[in-house]
Amino acid sequence: MAVASLYCNLAMGVDLLHGLRSKKLWFPCKYFSINAFTLAVIAVVMKLPVDLSGNLAGDVDQSAKLGSLAFLCTMMANSLPCLATMGSAELLTNITALGVFVITLVVNVCIQISTGVIGKIPNNKTYKTLFDRGMISPFDELEENLDVLYTIAASIYVALLLLMLIIYVCSSLAILGSKQTIESKYQQQHKATSKSTDQKQLTIEKLQQHVSNYWVMAESSSPQFILASSATTAASGVICVLSFLFHALIIIVLVGPIQSEKPNNYDSDYKWSTLVILIVQFLGVILGTIAPFIRCFASLSFKLSSEIISKHIKVFKVEKYWTQKLYDWKYGRIKLPFRSHILKMIIKNLTNLVLDICIFLQKFVVVLCKIIALILFLLTQFLRCLTWPIQALFCSWGERTETFEQSKFVLQLENENKLAERILKDFSKPFDQLIKKSENKQPKNLIKLITERSTKDFQGVIKYDSNDKPDCWSLAVVTLTTIATTLPHIKKVEVESLLKSVREGLTYITFVEESLNANEDYESIQKAAKTLWEEVDLHNFHHKWLGFRLKDIASQGNTTPQIVQLFLEKAKSKIKEGDERTHISICADSMSRIAQTIIDDKESHDKLFDELSSRIADIMAACLTNLPQVIAMKAHTSVIEKREANVKVAARLLGETKEIIKTLQDPSRHVPSMNPDELLFIDNWRAHLSEP
Repeated sequence: MAVASLYCNLAMGVDLLHGLRSKKLWFPCKYFSINAFTLAVIAVVMKLPVDLSGNLAGDVDQSAKLGSLAFLCTMMANSLPCLATMGSAELLTNITALGVFVITLVVNVCIQISTGVIGKIPNNKTYKTLFDRGMISPFDELEENLDVLYTIAASIYVALLLLMLIIYVCSSLAILGSKQTIESKYQQQHKATSKSTDQKQLTIEKLQQHVSNYWVMAESSSPQFILASSATTAASGVICVLSFLFHALIIIVLVGPIQSEKPNNYDSDYKWSTLVILIVQFLGVILGTIAPFIRCFASLSFKLSSEIISKHIKVFKVEKYWTQKLYDWKYGRIKLPFRSHILKMIIKNLTNLVLDICIFLQKFVVVLCKIIALILFLLTQFLRCLTWPIQALFCSWGERTETFEQSKFVLQLENENKLAERILKDFSKPFDQLIKKSENKQPKNLIKLITERSTKDFQGVIKYDSNDKPDCWSLAVVTLTTIATTLPHIKKVEVESLLKSVREGLTYITFVEESLNANEDYESIQKAAKTLWEEVDLHNFHHKWLGFRLKDIASQGNTTPQIVQLFLEKAKSKIKEGDERTHISICADSMSRIAQTIIDDKESHDKLFDELSSRIADIMAACLTNLPQVIAMKAHTSVIEKREANVKVAARLLGETKEIIKTLQDPSRHVPSMNPDELLFIDNWRAHLSEP
């Protein structure tokens, strides 16, 4: 139990650090979320409250049992935003599992309260009689007898857990409706942006603005952000804080009995381990309360103050998305396996009655959560007024507000609720920081190779192979690199420099190729190239090609033509073997074609390494001319749960490849005048460049 609790503490702590580091004060759930594994761990953590047979009469035992309930409230408050990342089926499964677990736990605790397992009051007839007659107050003997406190706290935790479960169900229903609304707005904005974006003229400035726009769209339409800014999140934070306060009170009152070393501190079979569980879970309650508490007030700062007031004054107004799914179920067609018309009418009316009750309860919970959010907002404004003189000292009097053109890319459920300029800045800051951070990781070796070795008209794309068979960028580069690094009498520094350049280049070439809408044959060639490169570059720290060590091949030939001839012979032998593994035949065929082309081109034998380096540079440069288009494509995805991750990848690649894009967009470069989709394939380049 202690180890499982420690795991939950670490997961919540990592999420807290992740939110602070990424400056997302709504603290998205990345590591601690509701799923089958987490529910299994929570079941282990909650062993004490569900233990009906164990004798847990000691003060530490009782406190540890109640501390587990507080810990569960804290965990549920922390993991609430993770519901937004789930699909309908997954959401239904997890909410059902969590609901069954919480209700079972609540029933167990109620049984323990009624039977005296918690509080022990029903078993103490003398104390109960005096208490009923009003002769003593529970608080008069609080330090000597913690029974009343345990009973009251257990009852409060039961109520808080049920409220938290209701908030989970309420939020789940809202998520199903809000996703549809926000998705519709995202697609509308995407269509408008796509029409206004010219894929052929994506300069660095336009590309960065394009990715930045999608960054704002992805961040503001993030399901976790939408849920974190809702009224139910504020209410869950309040419940979490209340559970922490009650648990802290129990711990403070418990310190006296522990210090006096009373013999009834550890009366259970768990012995001293209950103290360990109590300490670990209490630390978890402290740590886990931070994120929900900050989330309460952060959700209020997402919108302009005037809009918050106008919205929360109308606390009895419930937006459509809260009940949209329930209304869909109510007016949807239900297929019943009955022929009797009367029976169908009865079931339909009962279903509508149940759904009407659910709609009423949903609206009631939303209104209640909005009242809590309004109280929090008024408290925040009061504290802000008290601290205004201090804030004024740190504010710049000459600061001016700016009108952001990107405001139209901020997606919200309600059109009248726009994000504050400060929050829009908060969205833009991480993007700018990621771009700057990525700029420091630019592939220097690749830039050097393209700048020094590639030709203006990409002639290496034609020269590397005289055959017209289908090919892909990465396989051509890997095959040429294999030959170049095996040639004799080449300085080790030059070979290592070429390998570093190819390593860096294949990262971006793979990114381009993965964005292609290619057929199965092209995908098999890409997979073969990946497998071959792992063997050439990494296999057991020895460079190999289809099982042949490159050092052995180099030792068998003294001249450049001999080395190329050896590759040609080994490639033909692999083709004749007819190996069932597809990637071997693909790689062997590529080597056979390229080696034969090199042998026929006798003019390049004297300086073959330089010639191959130039061809490699041309192929990589031609492929990377597609980077602007591919980055723009990567910034958008139709899957709402993957948008943030995709746009981050696009921003990171933009920062890393800025210098390459600038170099390849130089007017002196003769990029073929083809459609952007055609430029993605090496075969189209070769066909276009080969035209007279």
